[in-house]
Amino acid sequence: ALSPGSNIGRDMYRCVVLFLIVVAAGTPAASFWQQALPGTPMPEAIADLVRKGIDDAPRVERYPAFPSISLCGAWTGMCTASLAAPTGIFFYEAQLRPGSTMTMSFPAEAEPPILPHDLAEKVPFANLSAVLTTFNIPTGSAEASHVAKTLSLCQSLPHAGEVRVCTTSLESTVRSAMNMLIGRSTGGDHGMWTATSVLPAGGGLPRQLYEVQAVTKLHGDYFVGCHKMPFPYRVYQCHMTAGLTDKGYVVSLRGLVGGSPTAKLLAFCHFDTSRWSPAHPSFQVLGTHPGTPVCHFMPYANPVFGIGKKATKP
Repeated sequence: ALSPGSNIGRDMYRCVVLFLIVVAAGTPAASFWQQALPGTPMPEAIADLVRKGIDDAPRVERYPAFPSISLCGAWTGMCTASLAAPTGIFFYEAQLRPGSTMTMSFPAEAEPPILPHDLAEKVPFANLSAVLTTFNIPTGSAEASHVAKTLSLCQSLPHAGEVRVCTTSLESTVRSAMNMLIGRSTGGDHGMWTATSVLPAGGGLPRQLYEVQAVTKLHGDYFVGCHKMPFPYRVYQCHMTAGLTDKGYVVSLRGLVGGSPTAKLLAFCHFDTSRWSPAHPSFQVLGTHPGTPVCHFMPYANPVFGIGKKATKP
């Protein structure tokens, strides 16, 4: 597989990335992006999903609607310890230092596309029966149950101290993040930015030991994280906590097996977990309890938005 860190595939990988960005550049979504986020390039993973949404738009291709590790960074109640534990998505704050190691395994997943805004407005979302019928999902199946949970979560009230919304297009995702961040910025630089984790082609990491090469703090006190939900097309749950206890980082990792891929992952540490449920999977995986810090990575194509200058570009 090609990856940004491989010697053989580097040039071809860059050509593929450039092609995806060029294809996405002529779309209404790209025009909106340039107006809403001037000077901020669309992340490669998002450009890929925008292109995929255009290719799939005439037939609204169905993608599997099953839980993924993207759920583990949000308060969804849909992430389990058994889902999270093998991946290494949760980790200790003490591991955020160069030279520390962690075993990780991010499975490559079928990635639903980001539908064009006009199509997303027409495709069913809020009505479970209409979604199941449109995408030929059998009633009573496990997949139907996951879709129902997504809709229930999207229609539920947020947790105390949380601002939350579900989005179905690039435009609604960016607008929602902007609305959450307006009035939250501090200092003189009020530019909004976005970033995603940078993973090898396919969005996965093979299971092995990885070494932390560098840790760089993301600028700002407030962040909006958007997490992929189980649905037959791209639906994000975007949320922001109201406190100043969340810190964001870019973590550079290198596999310790010869020829292994490198990655730059966005990571967040939540320092006030006193109101979290003791049953939260992070506590089960890490062997900790409410009140202790919880850190987690952001998987492939789960964007983060912030205000001010990024300390580094992932």
